[in-house]
Amino acid sequence: MSIFIHDTAIVESPELIGRGTKVWHWVHIMPGAKIGERCVFGQNVYVGSDVRIGNNVRVQNNVSIYDAVVLEDDVFCGPSMVFTNVINPRSAVERKDEYLKTVVRKGASIGANATIVCGNEIGEYAFIGAGAVVTKPVPPFALMVGNPARQIGWVSRSGQKLDFNADGLAKCPETDELYRLTDGIVLLSES
Repeated sequence: MSIFIHDTAIVESPELIGRGTKVWHWVHIMPGAKIGERCVFGQNVYVGSDVRIGNNVRVQNNVSIYDAVVLEDDVFCGPSMVFTNVINPRSAVERKDEYLKTVVRKGASIGANATIVCGNEIGEYAFIGAGAVVTKPVPPFALMVGNPARQIGWVSRSGQKLDFNADGLAKCPETDELYRLTDGIVLLSES
């Protein structure tokens, strides 16, 4: 299974792209970017040189993934969401040596038009709602909305909202996986 690169795309290091990945219209992938297998890049996506992307990542249209961003396996980036890379940008001040690392952990989803301020980590399977602005680290399985983003609940690995009972237990309505709420969230078992 080879990679697919649309005729309008510019891919400067195709040897660093995993099998089964699809690169669509007007995508630009800079030299040095490392991309896993079975990823999909929608139209008008930019990927910087110092970017690491795992397997099975979906990047929707109009997303720029700047240097110092890491996307682990199974991450979803919604249309026109934004990663920043400098806290205090100025046109007249070069700050390329001040990029802050941003990590999006396995299975996390970022909604359309959300903004992830650099230097933060998005926990495993977290769900960032459309238009949210993330200004601090996000716990695993957290459901975040608003500007600035605030946690309004928890989600399962399949992205379903979890309703915990008085004993701190919840069942995913889609998969029947059981979750226990403690200081964070812990997967108990799978059905």
